[in-house]
Amino acid sequence: MLVTAYLAIVFLLALCVGLELTARRVTPPQSTPTAVANPAFRGFQTIFLRAYLLALWADWLQGPYLYKLYLHYSFLESQIAILYVCGLASCVLFAPFAGWLPQALGRRQTCLLFCLSYSACCLTKLSRDYFVLIVGRILGGLSTSLLATTFEAWYVHRHVDVHDFPKEWIPSTFTKAATWNHGLAVGAGLVANLLAEWLHLGPVAPFLLAVPCLACCGWVVLTDWGKEEAQGVPEVDKQTLLTGTPNGGVTHLSAKARFSRSCHEGLRCLLSDRRVMLLGGVQALFESVLYIFVFLWTPVLDPHGPPLGIVFSCLMAASMVGSSLYRLATSTQYRLQPGHVLCLAVLMAFFSFFMLTFSTAPGQPRPHESFLAFLLLELACGLYFPAFSFLQGRVIPEEKRAGVLAWFRLPLHLLACLGLLALHGEVSGTGGGEGGGGTRHMFGGCAVMMLAALMAVVSLFTLGRNDTDLRLEGNRAEWEM
Repeated sequence: MLVTAYLAIVFLLALCVGLELTARRVTPPQSTPTAVANPAFRGFQTIFLRAYLLALWADWLQGPYLYKLYLHYSFLESQIAILYVCGLASCVLFAPFAGWLPQALGRRQTCLLFCLSYSACCLTKLSRDYFVLIVGRILGGLSTSLLATTFEAWYVHRHVDVHDFPKEWIPSTFTKAATWNHGLAVGAGLVANLLAEWLHLGPVAPFLLAVPCLACCGWVVLTDWGKEEAQGVPEVDKQTLLTGTPNGGVTHLSAKARFSRSCHEGLRCLLSDRRVMLLGGVQALFESVLYIFVFLWTPVLDPHGPPLGIVFSCLMAASMVGSSLYRLATSTQYRLQPGHVLCLAVLMAFFSFFMLTFSTAPGQPRPHESFLAFLLLELACGLYFPAFSFLQGRVIPEEKRAGVLAWFRLPLHLLACLGLLALHGEVSGTGGGEGGGGTRHMFGGCAVMMLAALMAVVSLFTLGRNDTDLRLEGNRAEWEM
């Protein structure tokens, strides 16, 4: 497995470069020439990305060796499953507050809270005490929820309400962030492997490296973002927070009232539009399975001695390949619709878990086949996320999107928690671990969930066969199933 992992990362990185160059040649640039040429916009974009990319880098550093760290502390697989469940459960609890806190505390202050909470989460990894590690997982759930919402909220607010830049320029910033994010994920695996295995600093080293990265992020938010806000209007009107209306007016709602209305309107949109319901079902099934995969990939491969950081980089590089393939597939040269790509992604994920039910048979593990299946799953993720994002943007009205997505995340995290609790029961009762029956049964359950997601995608196709909202403009491929 050692040689396989190093050969795989070289091949995948070369493939990423080749596909990226091809994708840039056949697809138009995402940023408009006006945005690129505007020095004020470029400066504002740089200020945002400087902090946001540091936050993403610190987040990725914690991915490769989390399970290995708990195993290093001699915890049983069933105990580790509970730690993961605590992290997911905290995501469920804190997700609604993550949308409300920026309105109540201020967006910049909430970003600083993220830096503090995630630093505390990383520092808890120094302890072998189970309760301290549970607290760390809870802090990690809070931090993950804040990362998913707060930075974007600050940027959009400053972009639209303060600088009055065109809304059409917003995607150029997040496209650039997504491009960097893939590279950061691959680099995080390589750096984590360097610290933990090449320098023999142990699995806690990547978590300790994340702390100064988060401190740098907080410093940028405190200084650069502070100067940025000093040049614009105040971010939070205290009169609004105290009375619910600015300057005694009656046309604005308080942060709590806005959040409540957003959830209510999101639920109404979810229940009134079958397309939204089906899309939510696809997300809940597909992405909850990914949380289970995040837990299982280490115990499946680690007994065979691969460098976990390199394996993590391979998985992220496979996701990069999927993203580049999506851009190629939906270009004017190949003319595939995002709906078709979504169907292919779910089908690939189903086949991946189907492979894993055989490659993790008790007493007959086949790690190379499992590794290939994991790469196929990450390739499917690279196709899934941009396709799903496109359909989500077309189906869900922008003013209701925050509320709808909050409801989407609820079954997603609950399904993931239930899956890990089921695995905890299998491991405790029958013995799990590498090649264990519990692991194989869980992969079988994931395959069934992917089959259900595939049926939901087919139903969405049938319902929207002639729906122009679900198609790319200028792309005339028909939805024929």
